[in-house]
Amino acid sequence: MRSLAYSLGISFLFIFTFSGATFTTSVAILKYNGGGDWYSNPTALRNLVIFCNNELGTAIDPNYKTVEASSSEIFDFPFIHMTGHGNVVFDSEEVANLRKYLQAGGFLHIDDNYGMDRYIRPEIKRIFPEYELSFLSQDHSVFHQQFSFPEGLPKIHEHDKRAPEALGITHNGRLILLYTYESDLGDGWEDPEVHNDPPEVRLKALKMGANIIQYALMQK
Repeated sequence: MRSLAYSLGISFLFIFTFSGATFTTSVAILKYNGGGDWYSNPTALRNLVIFCNNELGTAIDPNYKTVEASSSEIFDFPFIHMTGHGNVVFDSEEVANLRKYLQAGGFLHIDDNYGMDRYIRPEIKRIFPEYELSFLSQDHSVFHQQFSFPEGLPKIHEHDKRAPEALGITHNGRLILLYTYESDLGDGWEDPEVHNDPPEVRLKALKMGANIIQYALMQK
């Protein structure tokens, strides 16, 4: 059993091993304002959770929740996923709440679904003005969890012929925010008929997603 108690007096409780014991927790999608489609890729996170349960031996609830950036409910989830194609706007209350959540031990994965980049970078800077969104090299441990990605973040869908980038915010030696850009991981997690990706491409996306969840839940 592992209990993470944070300075805010709020704790996430994880019960896990990867050798047969129980792992129980929930994950969530972040709902945000600004007009961007936060609800895109509706089958993605569920499929990723099922993949993790099968491949990592976890027991994460596949019925993921939807949580707003201003809500105290975000502290109920150790892992929150965010995606979309368009505009993102956080008000001052949401900025403060997300900052508190991440500093308290939460983890936010933002996956640009193509079109979010120019909106999300300024919002990340508002949450952490003292930090730079930094490139994660291929030797970062997020690429070497259950599955190994020696070349770093995989490319799932092509848009602008740019290399995929994994960028992050690290606080007190811990990666707390991961931004995946020019990769489209979430598209690869969707039901196979949505994008008709080859099985090997979809599997690559799911494996990378599983690494992210494993890293987020097991980092100290």
